[in-house]
Amino acid sequence: MKIYTKTGDRGETSLFGGERVSKDELRIEAYGTVDELNSVMGVARSFNESEEIDSILGEIQERLFVLGADLATPMNSRNSSVPRISSVDINAIEHMIDEIELKLAPLKSFILPGGSKAAAFLHFARTVCRRAERRTVTLRKNGEISDEAMIYLNRLSDFLFVLARYANKTGGVAETIWSTRKGPGSKQ
Repeated sequence: MKIYTKTGDRGETSLFGGERVSKDELRIEAYGTVDELNSVMGVARSFNESEEIDSILGEIQERLFVLGADLATPMNSRNSSVPRISSVDINAIEHMIDEIELKLAPLKSFILPGGSKAAAFLHFARTVCRRAERRTVTLRKNGEISDEAMIYLNRLSDFLFVLARYANKTGGVAETIWSTRKGPGSKQ
């Protein structure tokens, strides 16, 4: 299979089903941001040392391909073979959040993103996930997107926050608590 097709040289691409659209179309922006999220998660995996976390991230990356396909395919598409995010996926994420939170100390204040390299990239992935969610909300205003795709992105960002905390815990790295103190040079 050739990696370049030249079909996008004029700023257009194909959706599943064959419809040609501009590469800056809302749908392309939404699933392109999901693709970016998947890449950031790959970077997080490369710094991660926990087999448990690696396995979880691998599963999520697989689901992100499904989400990308879901977003790339209009709901009214005749292509019924395209996989879609479902309530099963949402329930699985919620279950993982609940399981991991049991292993963490309860939050009593805000924490700053960072810590171990894996955790820092998971926090970065969380912010990209929130952007993907914003792009999908915009798309939903102008096109048909499933409720499940929207809910999944919302839960996934929560999950990535919890997983970043867990990566710090398993890596023996303390979380940095956000302080409301004013910075150097400010009047108190």
